[in-house]
Amino acid sequence: MSMHHHAPAHLPTFEEAVAFHGHLCPGLALGYRAAVLGMTALGPRRSEDEEIVTVVENDACGVDGVQVVTGCTFGKGNLIFHDYGKHVYTFINRTTGDAVRIVTRADFSTGQIDPQFGDLRERARRADATLADQGLYEEHLAGVCTAILTIDPDRIFLITRPVVTPPAEARIYRSRPCDTCGELVAEPKGVHLDGRFLCVPCSRND
Repeated sequence: MSMHHHAPAHLPTFEEAVAFHGHLCPGLALGYRAAVLGMTALGPRRSEDEEIVTVVENDACGVDGVQVVTGCTFGKGNLIFHDYGKHVYTFINRTTGDAVRIVTRADFSTGQIDPQFGDLRERARRADATLADQGLYEEHLAGVCTAILTIDPDRIFLITRPVVTPPAEARIYRSRPCDTCGELVAEPKGVHLDGRFLCVPCSRND
């Protein structure tokens, strides 16, 4: 099933997000759709360097869709993770200061799109699931994902344009060895304890 038509020409396709994530799932589709909406609202450039910064508030499937669409990654320092357990994504253009905050609506669910989806997923995951159970679930899964990618975004998301202070550019810090295990630690992450410089795990075992 092809889903190429859901991305503007300059953005990666949903297939690319599925390949990166490893499987098709509604969470990935939600993150992908949020990122396409965010990037489209911010203007037509993907983050080749670091002018786009994304702040994510969960570490679930959707974040993989966000990384593929935005080009923001932990390694480039322009993907910022707050462990709040919220399906909220904020896309910031560091050059212009524009920002888009996209929140999954409290009243949105996959069951709203397809009332049978939850039951079919449960059945397909059981040890005694048949090929027919599996096939039916995959059919409904594809339908749910297509719906997430195509229905009116206002049914799924609340989209606002907050005023934000763009996060500072990723800094390169000096590293020094932990006084206990000898492994290198970026200076600001080290713990100073009784005149010693320790990594976080060693400081907890101290």
